[in-house]
Amino acid sequence: MEGSKRRLKLWIRLLSVTRSAEGSLREYLRVNHDTTLPRFDVMAALYRRRDGVTMGELSRMLLVSNGNATAVVDRLEKDALVKRRASETDRRTIYVELTPQGLEQFEALAAGHEAEVAKIFATLSEADIDALTEILKKAGKI
Repeated sequence: MEGSKRRLKLWIRLLSVTRSAEGSLREYLRVNHDTTLPRFDVMAALYRRRDGVTMGELSRMLLVSNGNATAVVDRLEKDALVKRRASETDRRTIYVELTPQGLEQFEALAAGHEAEVAKIFATLSEADIDALTEILKKAGKI
């Protein structure tokens, strides 16, 4: 019984740290870049896949519904940061990719995002980071 209570407390602490870090990142992006975390996440996914992804792939990468991904992509397209293009082999398939302007904007956002994450976890030593990474990898194999 005691072990299960400790694990429950661990779960609550993990959630707390995650929510706190996410809140800090949301605020940073809003205040410093007039953007949102969902926009950043979509752009990051598209940055990793420069050749473009289908909306279904994008939704799976982000673990969100197609509707949520579509709403964010619509706004990014309106701002000329992403573009949609039809597949050359199947006109029903639409790919989404960053525009040159989107690529440039994302690279600026990513540098600031990385610096902000470094600030959030600044109290952790390199050894702490290594140990925590290994622990989380182990926990992820559940």
